Amino acid sequence: MNTKNLNLITNFQQRYFLKKNLNKKKSLVESLNKDILKSLKNENNSLHILNDKIELNFKINELRKFKKYQNIVLIGMGGSILGAEAIYQYLNEKIKKKVYFFDNIDEKKIFKFRKEVKLKKTLFLVISKSGNTIETISNLLSLNILKRNEKNIIIITEKKNNVLYNLSKEFDLFYIQHRNSLGGRYSVLSEVGMVPAYLMGLNINLFRKNTQKYLEKKKFKKILNKNTVLLSDFLLKKKYTNIIFLNYAPSLEKFLFWSQQLIAESLGKKGMGFLPIISSVPKDHHSLLQLYLDGPKDKIFYIFSLKNYKTSANINAKKISSDLKFLHKKSLEKIKNSQKDALIQSLKINKIPFREFKVFNTNESTLGELFSYFILETVMIAKLTGINPFDQPAVEQVKKFTRKILN
Repeated sequence: MNTKNLNLITNFQQRYFLKKNLNKKKSLVESLNKDILKSLKNENNSLHILNDKIELNFKINELRKFKKYQNIVLIGMGGSILGAEAIYQYLNEKIKKKVYFFDNIDEKKIFKFRKEVKLKKTLFLVISKSGNTIETISNLLSLNILKRNEKNIIIITEKKNNVLYNLSKEFDLFYIQHRNSLGGRYSVLSEVGMVPAYLMGLNINLFRKNTQKYLEKKKFKKILNKNTVLLSDFLLKKKYTNIIFLNYAPSLEKFLFWSQQLIAESLGKKGMGFLPIISSVPKDHHSLLQLYLDGPKDKIFYIFSLKNYKTSANINAKKISSDLKFLHKKSLEKIKNSQKDALIQSLKINKIPFREFKVFNTNESTLGELFSYFILETVMIAKLTGINPFDQPAVEQVKKFTRKILN
């Protein structure tokens, strides 16, 4: 995959797989590709959100009154908030507002926030598909902002009998409907991610610019299908059970946490699954690299880098010491990329499967392309391995036990 936004280089050691098996799955995944493209037209399908002509459940005119707020608070858990966090971190230089995220139960964080931020001058977005998420409701109540006809609260949840929807009616709060067919981890390009993005001052239409091209354009379908076949084979054979995100781009960290949930919750079923781990590099070269290269051969590596157009100044080491000559006139970006390229050489020599995502642009369409690619690839892997990518039965069990204990 090579576009003006990103380049995907795959090195999955294909010689370890029988060509006959690859060819058999190739025709299967091409058929699946066509089925998914058709499903985009079905409003009751989770992947309908990738339809580039979809109409979102809010009107820009109704949201404009909220753009006056310079402080925004997002309250949610998992897929209800991870996408917005990824958007905020990746496009932070374009965003002129301060955005706070309450994505866990943290008493000290809430106490500090209430002490330092003027609540009346802050916009609160409360997001939960079910409307009954305990952590989200607990954080909302702990902030003590609920008042009748409050003008600085937006609720996004399903339109049904649940706590948040009922609160929006009882207190006459601004309400936006969460799609019933859409699970949280697939919702970033829906109201869940696009409402926060709009209020951050971003162009939400650009996020959806490339959502269908991996299903429609030949060269992009080819790389998606190829990677799906190989990864589904990895999953079925259970030889590689860990995906290590080697992140050389700090602004992509939250995107990788979004990807972590997507992959873990969608594929972690029936005794199968990949454990996605985010590794900050080159820092982790000095703590985990020995294990990565010389430990158990159960890992696939995804390498992320971002082209920094704002090139940092070169190091001037000429007059300091002759021992530092190799660093003279080198930028920090050059040093980091050299470490990345050296690692890739080691992965190749040690025959360790990896792929590299080179990201070239920091804009809405690039991030939207990354979101849509990972969604499609994950769903297709699940379909090829007999997994339902949209449910989370084990998680629901823990939720029921928690509610029972609290009662």
